[in-house]
Amino acid sequence: MKAADFRRIALSFEGAEEGSHMGAADFRVGGRIFATLASQKQGYGNLMLTPEQQTVFVAELPEMFVPIAGGWGKMGMTHIRLAAASEDVLRGALQTAWKLRIHKNAKAKTGISRQRKRAAKSKNAKRQ
Repeated sequence: MKAADFRRIALSFEGAEEGSHMGAADFRVGGRIFATLASQKQGYGNLMLTPEQQTVFVAELPEMFVPIAGGWGKMGMTHIRLAAASEDVLRGALQTAWKLRIHKNAKAKTGISRQRKRAAKSKNAKRQ
């Protein structure tokens, strides 16, 4: 696979859009990043996974998945070696990152709604 394949597949998911982060292509859903091509010059695509998901991917296909160095890698950010990836594996990995972002976006939205309800309740209590 190549960077063009990564881009094509990432953009095939519902709501996915291409943006730019620090001069590199990124892929977002709901305005939040789920994957990037920040390391494409080194032959990698980057996936935003949980540390648990990263552990599974690396254990199953260590020749294809590598934790990003440092703190980002400890948080689950993972390289995928594009030259080693098949279309199915790349699609599955990107879909995992996309689904995680959808889930996190929904969770954050629920948290905001709860905060607004609490604020409104508090405001109404003060008025009485």
